[in-house]
Parts: sequence; C-alpha cells; structure tokens
Amino acid sequence: MHQFNEVFIQLLILLGISITVIGISKHLKQPYTIALVLVGLVLGIVDVPFSLVNEAAAFATQSEVFQAIIISLFLPILLGDATLKLPFHHLYAYRNEVAGIALVGTFLSFLVIGFATYYILDLPISVAFTFAALMSATDPISVISIFKSLGVSQKLSTVMEGESLFNDGIAVVLFQISSVYLLTYLELGWEGFGNGLFMFLKFSIGGALLGVLLGFIFSQIVRLYDDYPFEIAISALLFFGSYFIAERIGVSGVIAVVAGGFVFGDYGGKIGMSEQTRTNINTFWDVITLIANSLIFLLIGLEIRNISFEGNWHLIALAIFIVLIGRIVALFISTLHTKQLNQKERILLNWGGLKGSLSIALALSLPIEFEGRDTVLILTFSVVLFSLIFQGLTIKPLIKQLNLSNTSNET
Repeated sequence: MHQFNEVFIQLLILLGISITVIGISKHLKQPYTIALVLVGLVLGIVDVPFSLVNEAAAFATQSEVFQAIIISLFLPILLGDATLKLPFHHLYAYRNEVAGIALVGTFLSFLVIGFATYYILDLPISVAFTFAALMSATDPISVISIFKSLGVSQKLSTVMEGESLFNDGIAVVLFQISSVYLLTYLELGWEGFGNGLFMFLKFSIGGALLGVLLGFIFSQIVRLYDDYPFEIAISALLFFGSYFIAERIGVSGVIAVVAGGFVFGDYGGKIGMSEQTRTNINTFWDVITLIANSLIFLLIGLEIRNISFEGNWHLIALAIFIVLIGRIVALFISTLHTKQLNQKERILLNWGGLKGSLSIALALSLPIEFEGRDTVLILTFSVVLFSLIFQGLTIKPLIKQLNLSNTSNET
C-alpha cells in the first residue's frame, strides 16, 4: 500500500507540473506539447532543489514505466479519441490521399531510411531497419492544434490525422518484424520474404477485422441504452479491450483500436447515440487525452536522463538528415497520384510529419540483448527531439509563409 501511494504521489507531481505548463502555454497561445518537452528537458538535465520532483522524474524515466504509461495506458486512449473526433465521411473524402501516405508512404519511408541507415551509418541491417520502422510513425498532435488555431483547411488536418492513425499500426508491425524476425527472413531468401509478408498481413488484417467486429458488437450494445455515463464506460472498454485482445491473440492492437473506434464512432453514433451522449463522450475523452498528452510530452523531455550524446553527434546529424530525406521521398512519391494536394500543401504535410512518443516507447521496449539497442535509443530520441522542437516551432511560420492559414473549412 505504501509503495502504491509513493507511485501515485510521483505521478501526481508530474501531472501537476504538466498542467501548470499547459496553463501557461495556453495563456501565451503557444503549443503546449513543445513547452512540455522543453520543461521535461530542463528537469531531466538540472537537479531541481525539490527531492520529490527529482524522485518523480527518476521514477517516470524507468524503461518499463515509460513503456507501460505510453503503450499500455495512453496509446489506446489517444487512438480511440482520435477516431471519435475524426468524422469518417471526412476521412472517406480524402481516402486516396490518406491511403497513399499511410500505406505507400510508410513503406517507402521504411525502405529509404532503412537502406540509407545501413549503407551510410554502417549499422547492422536489423538495427538499421528497426530504426527505420520507428521513424515511419508520425505524431501530429501539436501540428493539428496549430492547424486549427490558424484556420488551416480541414483537408490538411484530415489527411495528416488520418495518416497518423493508420501509419502507427503499420510502423508497429514493421518494428516487430525488423527487430525480431528480419535476420531469419533474410537467411531464408524468398521464403523469408513470403513469411514476412504473411506476418504483416496477419497482424494488420487480423487487427482490422477484430476491431470492426468489436466495434459492431459495442455499437449494438449502446443502441439498447440512452445513458451517457454507461456509454462512455462502453467506449473505454472498447478501446482497451480491442488493444489488449488483439495483442493477446497476436494481431495489431493499434489497428484494432483504430478500426473499432471508427465503427463505434460512425456506425454506433448513428444508431445508438443521442446528441447529449455524443457531446458528453467527446468532452470526457477531451479531458482524458489532455491528461495523457500532458504526461507523454513531459516524459519525452525527461528521457534525456537516460541518453548519452557524447561522441555520437556525427551519427545523430546524419540520422536526422536521413529521416528528413526519407520523409520527403515518401510523401512526394505517395501523393503523385492525387490532384487534391497542391505543392504548398505537400510541403506543409512533409514538414508536419513529426515523430513522437510511440517511437521512443517502442525503442525502449527493445530487449537489453538486442544488438545496437543503445544506438537505436540515441538516434530515436535525438530525431524525436529535433522533430518536436525544431519542426514544431517552425511549423507556424511555415504555414504563414505558404499562405495556408485562414482558409475556409471544407466539408
């Protein structure tokens, strides 16, 4: 009981710091996610004269704690909330753009970054492609909030958010294949390629089918009730249930949550939710995701305690350059087929493809015996920091420079 109280107090301290930073950021009308990362960096580097704060920071940056908070607790919440807030008809209207970037673009990014890392940084092939998988996931939370504050078109917000929802699941599957099975598959040649393709399809399609099934079942349940507290509880059970059942049976939990959330939010919303229920569900998840994001971005900054940059600056600079080039190649090739995106919009989507907490959490999940684990951690953390701080702080000036703000929202 005493240990539980200690853990709770430490999380409460971190939450108090996070909410304070968010309040100040909102007052100054600045992206709170970037402010949280910067404050986390300061707390990670400097020993503040408050032992409880130092203890809380040390606790939160333990590898297993970070993974548990990000992957097991907050990831289903953030994915589920995003599916409820992103109307399916908006996503369907830009399905070609979302599918192109999330599917073709993620694979291209994976291949370009993987081969470039292997040949330029001279890392073992499993390490190179594990890093590439981590860099294929995007985290547009701060970018979307900037889009909304500046009146960037609904089209760009939808495409960016839709890409993130689907490429997270693909990136997780590619990470699992690269970090565990890649060497075995390479030794098997074409048979290994077939095995890898089968595993990818099993993870992705299996996760999608499970999510659709659970989303349909839970939609039928809410159809029987007009009781928003109960329906909110049902939505939480769907998000966490989809994720953990999927992981338990060996398919993608991320894709299961996304598929289930879309079915529940669109189909379930039409057949079983009153306007009052919709309003209250959205309000509830707004609060929960604010808490989740507040801790996530603070934790990213705090992770600097576990990273040693000494002697790795050349490697880090090359890694950042490779990831930027990989994103450019992937985005521009994967959107060649569409006429709905002009050149300015492509530039903005390219620069807005920030990396975030999922990449770090997955990197931390690598077993200690994984060859090159420390290198993957250093490179991943460095790219995520560069992405969130440098790209995050320059996205607003870029929007204004491209004259993409204050456009009329599209329906």
